[in-house]
Amino acid sequence: MRAADFVQSYFDAWNHSDAKGVAEHLAKDGTYHDVPTNQQHSREDLVANLADFFAYEQHSYQLIGEILASDNSIAFQYRMSSLDQSHEDWFGAEFMMVNGDGAVKITDYYDHAHTVRPIIAKAGDTTTPKYAKSGLDSSQLEDYSNKLTSLMTGDKVYLESELTMPKLAKLVKCSVNHLSQAVNSGFGMSFFDFLNSYRIEEAKAMLSQSKPQSQAILDISFAVGFNSNSAFYAAFKKATGQTPAQYRRVYLAENGQA
Repeated sequence: MRAADFVQSYFDAWNHSDAKGVAEHLAKDGTYHDVPTNQQHSREDLVANLADFFAYEQHSYQLIGEILASDNSIAFQYRMSSLDQSHEDWFGAEFMMVNGDGAVKITDYYDHAHTVRPIIAKAGDTTTPKYAKSGLDSSQLEDYSNKLTSLMTGDKVYLESELTMPKLAKLVKCSVNHLSQAVNSGFGMSFFDFLNSYRIEEAKAMLSQSKPQSQAILDISFAVGFNSNSAFYAAFKKATGQTPAQYRRVYLAENGQA
């Protein structure tokens, strides 16, 4: 295996939003370690996570500098840019332990503090501070954040499994760029995590019912808006540290309903 070809194929999969293609660079029992979130994913979990990520987030990925390689390792740096310019570029580095034609482990380090930074007004400047790139001021940001909260808590639009950023932007009556910034800056998370945070809370409420046999976990995953059971399990464990079944057992036991 030539390291340059392997890395080029890997970047091609990311740039084509090909979740399966990215995961196939892992060996059969390989793992992907997302360092900032302290999450490890198997090939199957990675496909599920990336499928949802690519549905909501569109980026381009570019190699920076040279690829460093030995007989059983590959290391490189990269830049990730938002295609709609909704936030500044991310920079990261990956280290791969390889065996044969696949990576036994991929470790991804990156700066995930990607909220759009406000431009600081100069002394004596009385104009309202603007946010870099989008032209969204603080009053607009508050208005869009309030609309988002109303749509989520009141209308529960997150239950729609096909909800995308353009669809939500239309409901908020703003551009996709402004919606992305409202989520990033107003709530301190990506659109993907913002949407899933409401879905997980809804799932927790359903899992807390006293009659667990009345609703299967698979039914709950689709009821709260997930498109696959594996994506639901990955997101739920990321948010709670437990699988849905573990959460249900612990909750019912602690509340005398087991």
